Amino acid sequence: MALARSRSRRRRSPLSRWRSRTRQFVITLAFVVVGSGLWYTQEQEYRDQLSWMGVPTWQDPMPLSVHRVLRNDGFLVGWSDVRVNPLWVSYLLHEVEDPRAGPRPDFRRDWRTLWPISADSYFDSGYDRGHLAPNYAVATVHGARAQQQSFLMSNISPQRPNLNRRLWQRLEEVVIDHFVPRFGVVQVITGPVFPERFLDNVTHRVGLVEVPEAFFKIVVVPAETPRALAFIMPQEVRGDEPLDDYLVSIDEVEARTGLNFFPRLPEVVAEVLEGEVVTEGWALDEVARLPSRY
Repeated sequence: MALARSRSRRRRSPLSRWRSRTRQFVITLAFVVVGSGLWYTQEQEYRDQLSWMGVPTWQDPMPLSVHRVLRNDGFLVGWSDVRVNPLWVSYLLHEVEDPRAGPRPDFRRDWRTLWPISADSYFDSGYDRGHLAPNYAVATVHGARAQQQSFLMSNISPQRPNLNRRLWQRLEEVVIDHFVPRFGVVQVITGPVFPERFLDNVTHRVGLVEVPEAFFKIVVVPAETPRALAFIMPQEVRGDEPLDDYLVSIDEVEARTGLNFFPRLPEVVAEVLEGEVVTEGWALDEVARLPSRY
């Protein structure tokens, strides 16, 4: 009889069980919220380190603009699983005392992308695997791990050989070898330009990867009074053209891509920085005709 009464006392009422489960749920939810908040804060801090005035956003969001920000050592990738391309890549470059890059790693698939884009996806296509965050600059400034990550296929877009190996390579070299020493720090945002109508280009692909019609690169000197240069380079180039033949305003790049590259930039500053092409102070005429390595 006493044992039965003891067991009866140990039984918990439905209300007591409900309160216990509610308390456990609240505690778990609190851990999730706090953990998510800490993760978001750390992620935002890292993004801010690699992007001046915020990561690019969309002027008019639409289904084609859906993308995910992939975090890497030294650079961020705005990856689209629709176009199977990086829509933008952002990285910061600064002077280093002893710039060195290790041997070129092998290209490899990025497990974070929805589609299986592998190192041999471009073979026999007539297109090169074109880096957006460049191997040498990322390696010298951000280190060996960043260099390895620059060979992930999420950082790659189809480029014609004369563009990738010559004109685009020359611009990348000028940025790291001339602009960085000149200004100390530069912010670079680069990416593909697609035709205005998606349906006009939907089948123009290397395997699953949509082929851009051109590529942009924006180079900014972050300062109280910032300065910037922007370029749009089409796929069909010889490769020996002067770099300044492809100068455009940032406004034009935004019109061609639909992106807002500096969402936190005050409007009065943006009107000047993005609306004009100002080459004064860049000494671009000294480097615009430098030959490519190839």
